[in-house]
Amino acid sequence: MNENLLGAISENMGSFSKSQKRIAQFILKSYDKAAFMTASKLGEAVGVSESTVVRFATELGFDGYPQLQKNLSELIRNKLTTVQRIEVASEQIGSEGVLDKVLSSDIDKIRKTLESTLRESFENAVNDIAKAKTIYIIGDRSASALARFLQFYFNLIFDNVKLVHTTSLSEMYEQILRIGKDDVLIGISFPRYSKLTAKAFKFAADMGGKIVAITDSTRSPLAKDATHLLLARSDVTSFVDSLVAPLSLINALIIAVGDKKKTEISKTFDNLEGIWEQYDVFEKN
Repeated sequence: MNENLLGAISENMGSFSKSQKRIAQFILKSYDKAAFMTASKLGEAVGVSESTVVRFATELGFDGYPQLQKNLSELIRNKLTTVQRIEVASEQIGSEGVLDKVLSSDIDKIRKTLESTLRESFENAVNDIAKAKTIYIIGDRSASALARFLQFYFNLIFDNVKLVHTTSLSEMYEQILRIGKDDVLIGISFPRYSKLTAKAFKFAADMGGKIVAITDSTRSPLAKDATHLLLARSDVTSFVDSLVAPLSLINALIIAVGDKKKTEISKTFDNLEGIWEQYDVFEKN
């Protein structure tokens, strides 16, 4: 339902009971807050029972309240401003027990990522990356940290890795100008999605390149042009993007690709160990 959810609630307002109208009005006015409330919390906020909230969800055609909540979350995922994120986090986490709540939430995101990742898509992405002529990696804003992490390890495996800088649109196009059917573009973006990354995907797809999207949803703007779609959960955590699950997925991708290149990696690290020793790179305990 997603984009039509608020419209459906408005259209059905006349058929709702008095209690259900209170729920509907709250959602229409504060859907950014409702998306992060349990049925019990939402009922408490509007002065109705938890069971009334559940019945409201089924009245809209959902199997239960969790499905309604999921639709609300999808609706606002790319629309929350940073200020709204802080307000939501304040209500969800509070000022006490932040460590436990944030780490527990990240553990849950990794578990959900494991459940939702399609093994076939993952393996196909690994195969295309392993045999690519050139590997381009793009990640804008907070996702740039993940892009640099991926580039660091892929540089140890391949000699054909290019990190696409996103300082300007024209510069970005110039960096991926020669992408073709034997190349792979790996793009990383989570809400609020980067327009630059989405534009890079469109260009690469038009040029015939293979595209690996690391994002959070099939509704992500990256999904449309992706050859391989790798989904990782990244929900709102205050003004900070929670990128633990995407990083874990990227770790798995690096290890799986590395497994395809065992011989090359062994030679590379054998050479590197000699260089590190010769130039005293690491501290010796």
